[in-house]
Amino acid sequence: MMGRSDTALWTAADAAVATGAKARGEWCASGVSIDSRTLKPGDLFVAISGPNFDGHDFVADALAAGAAAAIVHCPADRLTDACDGERLLVVNDTLNALEALGRAARERTGAHITAVTGSVGKTGTKELLRLALDVQGSTFASEGNLNNHWGLPLSLARMPRETTFGVFEIGMSAAGEIQLLSKIARPHVAIITTIAPVHSAFFESVGEIADAKAEMLDGVEPGGVAVLNCDNGYFNRLAAAAKAAGVDDIRTFGSGNSATARLLTVDLASNGSAITAEVDGRRIDYRLGVPGRHWVTNSLAVLAAVDALGADTVAAAAALARMHGLKGRGQRHTVFVPGGSFVLIDESYNASPVSVAAAIEVLGQGQLSEGGRRIAVLGDMLELGDESERLHTAIAENLAAGQIDLVFTAGQYTVALAEALPREMRGCHVSMTQKLAPIVTAAVRPGDVVMVKGSLGSRTGLIVEALLGLSRDMDEDNTRCAVNGE
Repeated sequence: MMGRSDTALWTAADAAVATGAKARGEWCASGVSIDSRTLKPGDLFVAISGPNFDGHDFVADALAAGAAAAIVHCPADRLTDACDGERLLVVNDTLNALEALGRAARERTGAHITAVTGSVGKTGTKELLRLALDVQGSTFASEGNLNNHWGLPLSLARMPRETTFGVFEIGMSAAGEIQLLSKIARPHVAIITTIAPVHSAFFESVGEIADAKAEMLDGVEPGGVAVLNCDNGYFNRLAAAAKAAGVDDIRTFGSGNSATARLLTVDLASNGSAITAEVDGRRIDYRLGVPGRHWVTNSLAVLAAVDALGADTVAAAAALARMHGLKGRGQRHTVFVPGGSFVLIDESYNASPVSVAAAIEVLGQGQLSEGGRRIAVLGDMLELGDESERLHTAIAENLAAGQIDLVFTAGQYTVALAEALPREMRGCHVSMTQKLAPIVTAAVRPGDVVMVKGSLGSRTGLIVEALLGLSRDMDEDNTRCAVNGE
């Protein structure tokens, strides 16, 4: 499906100039995709060659599904049958071409760009900022956690020309990665949410993690702003890095008296938080629609960024009431079973010591129905290196403090946690996540609040799906199910 050239995201000519290649045929694309399964009609398909799949094998499928054109780097003759030799942009390397599209999109935009990184809270903060800015102008944000060497350029390449505010997430697993991505994004405002022992297997110290996150500051536009967590122990290190990178305007968030966005009071509840903050000397009362102290902190970072962008902080704060948990990051489901229902908190996307502690705190605030229990289902926290056993064992303290009734564990490392729990708190430990799913589904009962969390590689999402399946089974009997209480 072709778009008009005056409204297209990418024309053949524009894409050719951006990539330094020659386009075949005349076409206009309304989006960009690297996955033929989720491609929308009108998208420009970029055939990325990855470790498991080669996108060139799916060019015919993409074009048949309505792709406007495809960027390829294999011999074009291989694809002639797919498109009669037209609707192609032949380049030397498609990943480099995707990066070139991202750079060109950044170069042509007049949008105010904010980039978010940090050990935890990146995606949540990005989504909060999307909400906060969307009420004030055309806002585009990266989808999900598209934050790596192909995810960021893809997100930039998808940004509409008329965007007012652009919000992008930047992640890493090793030193040096963020610097490159930040120089592609060239943010006007850079947020670093916090520094914590995440991916610590790849670093000698948490200080090295802080330095890797500080690479974000190297790409900040002249006159830009750094937004830093003044409650974090690495604040001074990050502030010094900002100065060294030429970023003199440093805004802060937290509970400190000097914070640009300062927390005054908070009332934490199971369905959100009531917050009073002071932003650049102005008092703001607002409600956050997702529970958890960590979300409160992230909302302060958002308000500091909104202030730095020159947007309306009061309107931004009011918009945050509409925030709900994200899939795998705090999304809440009401699951109907015979005799009633239980609440499922999906935290299955990722896990680290700090994020597990935050999730357990939220679980501890959960409101129980009569006879209900607070149940934690935990998979391994990965990439913790030599500290893995100690850090898993330490979670027992968080579970005790949260007054969690029952704990189920799965994996290689959570066995240390299972052994550290008092006997009455132990549900079951198994070596593989898929073996735990039927055990948990058999154990839950009406009135419970169940939280599932683990690193992505621990596959705790399987348990979430099994628990949601209980509600689907009931739905076949005309019993409703709900997400986020809706």
